Amino acid sequence: MAAVPQRAMTTGEWGLLLLLSLLWGGSFFFVGVAVKELPPLTIVMARVSLAAALLWLTAPLTGLSPGRIRANAPDLAVLGLVNNAIPFTLIVWGQTHLASGLASILNATTPVITVVAAHFFTASERLNARKLAGALCGFVGVAWMIGPDLTRGVADNFAAELAVLGAALSYALASIFAQRFRRLGLAPIEVAAGQVAASSLMLIPLAFVVDRPWDLPAPSLAVIGAVIAIASLSTALAYIVYFRILAGAGATNVVLVTLLAPASSILLGAAILGERLAARHFVGLALVALGLAFIDGRLPSALWRRARR
Repeated sequence: MAAVPQRAMTTGEWGLLLLLSLLWGGSFFFVGVAVKELPPLTIVMARVSLAAALLWLTAPLTGLSPGRIRANAPDLAVLGLVNNAIPFTLIVWGQTHLASGLASILNATTPVITVVAAHFFTASERLNARKLAGALCGFVGVAWMIGPDLTRGVADNFAAELAVLGAALSYALASIFAQRFRRLGLAPIEVAAGQVAASSLMLIPLAFVVDRPWDLPAPSLAVIGAVIAIASLSTALAYIVYFRILAGAGATNVVLVTLLAPASSILLGAAILGERLAARHFVGLALVALGLAFIDGRLPSALWRRARR
């Protein structure tokens, strides 16, 4: 798939972007409901397995080619590991100790980590002064949020925060690795279906051995609904919306979702789960957002042009 040049988004694309922010922001809320009764591996296994089934069942509508997916199975397995299995598990485990809103804020550091990782692992995406300033601002925001837990010795919270940041690092490495699929001729929906299918094959036996789901107490209807929602809405549908925006408006525009998703997860967590975040978490979010604005480059450029005029 050829790279799409950056351009202003249409009203319809802005609508899809807001929808995607609700879908991905909602995933933290759904996990917050599910972790009250189910262990992390079981939640993640159900998420990717149901999402894979839905994406494959819709193959006749999306033009998905099983042959191309089988031909690229090894690469898709790697992507399924670093883009689904590892980060999903780390985030769900982290949310056994963290509010869903805080987990989504920490996950919003993914683009910040990506620009630093891309500097070392790619030849074409080098750090410049603007991106470096944005990355440093984002990392200051992270330190502002998690530093007090380290200094106060809140070990469980700090470990959970590191787990979610580890998920962001895994997402960043996955985004760099996934660039190869343009050269391999896979459609975006085939990459999505292939990676969740591969991750489900990894997680089903692992969850069965570790969690023994058949021995767990029967979950409530609310938890069952949350698991179905995170698989169908926050994974299968979210991938379709994501790749629709990516094809039309490009990667630079679609990354804006990382600024919008925490808002929906914070609101849902506060309204339904009764979660409350500390003031430092909102300061950290503001610093991460400022860092992302510098990395993206459009806001600083617009301000510079206005100042010159």
